[in-house]
Amino acid sequence: MEKIGDKTELKYCLYARKSSESDERQAMSIDSQIKEMSDLARKEDIKIVKVVQESYSAKQSGQRPVFMQLLTDIRSGAVNGLLTWAPDRLSRNAGDLGSLVDLMDDKKLVKIRTYSQSFTNTPSEKFMLMILCSQAKLENDNRGENVKRGIRAKCEMGWRPCMPPIGYYNRAMAGIKDVVIDPDRGPFITKMFEHAAKGESGRTIKAWLDSIEATSRKGKPITLSLVYLMLKNPFYYGTFEYPIGSGTWYKGSHEPLISKELFDKAQKQINCTKKAKWGSKEFPFRRFLTCYSCGSTIVGEEKFKTLKNGKKNRHIYYHCSRQVDRNCKEMYLSETQLIEALLAISGKLTVDKLSMEPELAKAIQKFRSMLETVNPKKKYTKTETIKNYAKYVLEKGTDFERTQLVRNLNVKLAIHDRKAVIIG
Repeated sequence: MEKIGDKTELKYCLYARKSSESDERQAMSIDSQIKEMSDLARKEDIKIVKVVQESYSAKQSGQRPVFMQLLTDIRSGAVNGLLTWAPDRLSRNAGDLGSLVDLMDDKKLVKIRTYSQSFTNTPSEKFMLMILCSQAKLENDNRGENVKRGIRAKCEMGWRPCMPPIGYYNRAMAGIKDVVIDPDRGPFITKMFEHAAKGESGRTIKAWLDSIEATSRKGKPITLSLVYLMLKNPFYYGTFEYPIGSGTWYKGSHEPLISKELFDKAQKQINCTKKAKWGSKEFPFRRFLTCYSCGSTIVGEEKFKTLKNGKKNRHIYYHCSRQVDRNCKEMYLSETQLIEALLAISGKLTVDKLSMEPELAKAIQKFRSMLETVNPKKKYTKTETIKNYAKYVLEKGTDFERTQLVRNLNVKLAIHDRKAVIIG
């Protein structure tokens, strides 16, 4: 039995790891690592008290659950030695490496044994361990930089390094990859922009796409949100931004489906102005409502009515998106009617206290303090406080407060016969 200084009995944990990422495809398999190190343990009379394995990348610190448990076992004294194929199986980042060295400094980790080397709590061996693990990190960092450099070169050549949008597909011929127009979907993409340039709405364009049975690559109908995303995509006239949001633009080498002029005309007609960008309006009750009849999602819509004195009243309506059943007969429900319906069933609207968002919990606690300040003789329970807070937010709260509240409701509601009904 192996001992250090004839006093400390070494209790080893055999740790095997292999990541599924491309940089470790050539690494020895987990089964092979366990077999080789088990054979070594028998040959050298090494006591293995535990065998663990995991398939995680070691690039980032603290991301491997089995390794983190292993550190806990070392701190508790359950094991004091590590048996692994190579140093880079333990760490390829500075954080995890530092944890191992700290444990060696604290004399909790007595020895690390790899197939060809041993590392104990001596300055030279700890230095060598850090050198080998740091070399693995350097290889990772260099590999990442090389990948980024390759992506930039590809972009400068005019090829976007990801799946092209609907209307195109990747083609490989004689080992050369190319982006070509999809003969089935390319033509209706061009027609979409022509319709948009004429001032047709997104819903009208979607109805037209449904009428010609246009589908995505997976054979599913094209959704309204996808229609707008496609109409805003400059890839179709020959340019692209990469990464998205970086402000770095490239001229594509693919064949454009539309001209820049047609794209610009479409943008002017799309109901997506900077003041009211499409999808930017917040309709707080939309996300937790569904259609009772067909199960489609609910969309919000605002209308303005001009009064005799010239002022405008804003009204919000919720109705079926008709994604499931285009001919769904479910009627709309105004936000005023919805709030009245929610107040009527407020006793059944409960908030999950265990998974409540911290900011909502703070708001409810603040509301409770306000209630008890107004009525110091009354002590409100959590249930009473939540119920009163929900009533306050539904009646007088801001859109943000309403959105925050409905995100935490653990009931599901549907619109049916211009009413809100509980379905789960």
